[in-house]
Amino acid sequence: MKTYSITIPDDKEKVFLEWMKSLAYVKQIEQQSGISDIPEEHKKMILQRIKSTPKEEMLDWDQVKDNFRL
Repeated sequence: MKTYSITIPDDKEKVFLEWMKSLAYVKQIEQQSGISDIPEEHKKMILQRIKSTPKEEMLDWDQVKDNFRL
């Protein structure tokens, strides 16, 4: 069994879902947002770290992101 993640325009959602439901081999259709893929315990850990880090030790994202090599 394979699982795919796709992105479609909001105005095409209804037509797309109707078409997918008409296919006999489609077993499950569910909507997901990117944030829901993160386990709750991980979200809690990150929030705790944010709360416990002094403001003067935090870095500005616009400056930090330039250091990533993608």
